[in-house]
Amino acid sequence: MKVKSSLSVRQVPLKVRMWNARYLYLLLLVPLVWYVIFQYIPMAGIGMAFEKYRFNKGLFGSPWVGLKHFERLFNTPQFLTALKNTLVISLTRLVVEFPVPVILAVMLTEMRFTRTAKIYQTVLTLPHFLTWIILAAIFGNLLNSDGVINTMIMNLGGQRVKFFTDGGIYRAFLYLSSIWKGAGWSAIMYMAVITGIDPALYEAATLDGASRMQRILYVTLPHLKEIFVVMLVLKIGTLMNGDFEQIFTTYNASVYNVADTIDTYVYRITFEKTPDYSFSTAVGLFKSVVNFILLFGSDRLAKRISGSGLFGGSEQ
Repeated sequence: MKVKSSLSVRQVPLKVRMWNARYLYLLLLVPLVWYVIFQYIPMAGIGMAFEKYRFNKGLFGSPWVGLKHFERLFNTPQFLTALKNTLVISLTRLVVEFPVPVILAVMLTEMRFTRTAKIYQTVLTLPHFLTWIILAAIFGNLLNSDGVINTMIMNLGGQRVKFFTDGGIYRAFLYLSSIWKGAGWSAIMYMAVITGIDPALYEAATLDGASRMQRILYVTLPHLKEIFVVMLVLKIGTLMNGDFEQIFTTYNASVYNVADTIDTYVYRITFEKTPDYSFSTAVGLFKSVVNFILLFGSDRLAKRISGSGLFGGSEQ
C-alpha cells in the first residue's frame, strides 16, 4: 500500500507505517527472539535465590527460605573480600582508565598528518580484537617468573619481579593491560564526535587568537560532554562487574585477597566446590540490583550536574 507523499508521517496510520517497514521489523525479530530466549526466560531462575534449591524437586518444588541466603552474604568473609576488591578495582578503573580514550581521541585528531594518525589508530585498535585468553598466554610468557622479562632482568643482575603473585603489581598490571587493550577501541566513539564538530568553530577560535590547547579546552571538550556523560553513566552502572574474563584468565590463589571479585567468587563457589546454586544466584542477584541502582542513580545525578543523561531528556 502506497502512501501519498503529501501526508506527514504522523498522519499515516500506524498499521500502514508498520507494513511499509515490515522488512526492518523482520530484521529486528532475530535479536528480539535471542534476547527473549537467552536473557528474559532465564530470569525465572532468580527464584532460586529465595529457596533451598534441590535438583530432584526443581525450581517450583524446592523449599522456600526467604532472605536467608542474603543474610549469609554479609556473614561470609570471602564474599566481603570479593565485594571490597570489586569496588576498589572498579573505582580505580573509573579514575585511571576511563579518561584515557578521551585523551587518546583528542591526540589522534590533533595530529597534523592524517596518514600517520590512521596508522597510530590502527595499531592502538588491534589489541581490542584479541581475547583475554590469548593475551593471558602472551603475558604469561612475558611476565612469569621464568618469562622473557624476568630472564632479561636476571641477566642484567636484577631480582625477579613477581608480576602475578605480588598483589600491588598485579593490580597495576590489570589497569595497564586493560588500557592497552581497550583504549584505542573506545577512542573511536569520541573521535567520531570530534570529526563532526563544525570546522568554522575552530577557525573562529583561531582568528580570536586561541592557541591549540585553548581550542581543545573551549571547542573540542564541550562537544564531547554528552557522549562522555553517557559513557560515564554506563561505566558506573557496571561497577560491580570487575571484568571477569581479564581477571579469571590471569589471577591465581596467591592474589585472591586483592583480585578476587564478585564474578570470580561466584564462579569458584559454583564450579570449584560443591555447588550451591541458591547462594550463587543470591550473590548474582545482589550484584545486579546494585548495578541497577548505580545506573539510574548516576543518570539522575548526571542530569542534575550537566543537564544531560542516558535516560530521557535533560533535568528540568
